[in-house]
Amino acid sequence: MHPLAAIYRQLQDFFGPQHWWPGDTPLEIMVGAVLTQNTSWGNVEKAIDNLKAAGLLPTTLATTNHPSGKTGDSPPREPGDGDGATGQQGRAANNFGEPDQNQCLLALRQLPPEVLAELIRPAGYYNLKARRLHNLLACIADGYGRVENFLALAANDLRQQLLAVKGIGPETADSICLYAAGKPIFVVDAYTHRIFSRHQLLPEEADYHAIQEIFTDALPADPVLYNEYHALIVRLGKEFCKKRNPRCPECPLHRPTD
Repeated sequence: MHPLAAIYRQLQDFFGPQHWWPGDTPLEIMVGAVLTQNTSWGNVEKAIDNLKAAGLLPTTLATTNHPSGKTGDSPPREPGDGDGATGQQGRAANNFGEPDQNQCLLALRQLPPEVLAELIRPAGYYNLKARRLHNLLACIADGYGRVENFLALAANDLRQQLLAVKGIGPETADSICLYAAGKPIFVVDAYTHRIFSRHQLLPEEADYHAIQEIFTDALPADPVLYNEYHALIVRLGKEFCKKRNPRCPECPLHRPTD
C-alpha cells in the first residue's frame, strides 16, 4: 500500500467520517470557500447565517441535485427579514417563501458591494471578500446563468475558469471544484504541506502544484476519497500537527500500524 493511502486509512480509523463540506447548497459552498480565506470557519458561519437571514442564501437544496450526489436534507427555515440594509428588493425569496440557489445567485450578483460587505463582516477582510465574491458571482451569473451550468463544466475547464476570477487562487478554486462540483481535484492547504513535509513524504520546498501531483499520482481519482482525505488532514493539523507545539507523541500517525 502506498504511504499516502496508509495514512488515509490511519486517519479514517482514528477520526471517523468528517462529513465535509458543510453547506446546504453548492452556491453556499462556493460562497464559503471565498469567505474562509484567512479566517476560521466559525467566523464564516456567522457571515453565512447573515446571508441566510437576509434571504440571500437558501437553507435547503430545493430544486436541483448536488453535482456530487448530495441532496438537501436540512429542515427548511423561513428566511429572516434581513438587517434593513437589503430590504425586500434585495431578497431572493420565491412565492413559496424559500429561495432557490439560482434566485440567490442573481440577488447576490445585484447586491451593492457595500451591503454585501456589511453582511459578511464577521468573516474579516469583508470589503476585499465582497469584491471577490462579486467577481465570482458575476462570472457565474453573467457567463452561465445558473449554478448548475457552471458546475457542469469539465473539471479542468471549471478550474481554469475559477482561476481566471480575480481573487480566486488554487486552494479556493480546488475547494469549489471538489466540494461544490464533486470533481476529482485534490485540495492542498498549509496543513497538507506541514504534515507531509514533517513526515518526509514531500519536499519542504514543494509548491501547491507539486504537492497536488504527489497525491493525485498516489491515489485513485475519486472525489469522495479526496473530500474525506482533505477533511481528515485539516482535522489532524488543527488538533495534533500544529504549527507550534505539535502533539507528536499523541498523534495518530505516531502510533504503530498493523
